[in-house]
Amino acid sequence: MSLVLCELADASPAGVLSYSPFCLKVHHALRLAGLKYQRQHGGRPDAWRAYNPTGQVPVLLVEGRPVRDSTEILRWLVDGGHLCGTPEAWLWEELADSALNGFVVAARWADPQNWKRTREAYFPGMPAPLKLFVPSLLRRGVLRSLHARDIWRAGPERCWDRYKRLLDALDARATPPGTSWVGAERWTVADVALYGQLRSLDTALTPVQGAELRDRPRLSAWLDALQDAPVASAVSLHPIPAQRDLHPKR
Repeated sequence: MSLVLCELADASPAGVLSYSPFCLKVHHALRLAGLKYQRQHGGRPDAWRAYNPTGQVPVLLVEGRPVRDSTEILRWLVDGGHLCGTPEAWLWEELADSALNGFVVAARWADPQNWKRTREAYFPGMPAPLKLFVPSLLRRGVLRSLHARDIWRAGPERCWDRYKRLLDALDARATPPGTSWVGAERWTVADVALYGQLRSLDTALTPVQGAELRDRPRLSAWLDALQDAPVASAVSLHPIPAQRDLHPKR
């Protein structure tokens, strides 16, 4: 059975497979599951609108049939026995995709010391005339969404104070390196979801936020061990359940 991951530009030269934490989450889930897959890159998320009407990535093509958004891809992997999906693991997956992701977006788009790096990484091939105003227009829209999500509304000081407190809580909660976040015998949806967001905070785009993460020794040790975790032996793939309503989320 063929697997093709539709995503954004390859960020391997920067030390990560993708700048999208949701694509990174799926990359690591497929890797830990020991599943071989091909990659297809698009310059913009809506390059894959034919597979996902929302124009969002990632999309996993299973024998050409799309599984849309990272959470549904994880559900497909759980259904096939490739990952563990306990109720607690799904709660952590939701926290990663909502709370942690808000800080990823704020660090890249709202923090002025990171915006130039983000702009260069996100729009490398954009013609110079368009690059003068299109990224700034998009940034204004992202800032409005951050205000609506109550992440940036109280200002940067409050945002980064909340970020540090969340890292403190995660550091205190972290399990020993090489173990599942929820104490399961196998890797879970919580592990790969936390990996996608935390690893996205620890790139060259956001050095200050990455340094804060590295200052939490238990959390960073857990993250490093998960990044280097051995690949599982692949098991037989299964088709997508025809009855499932695949609601796109991200």
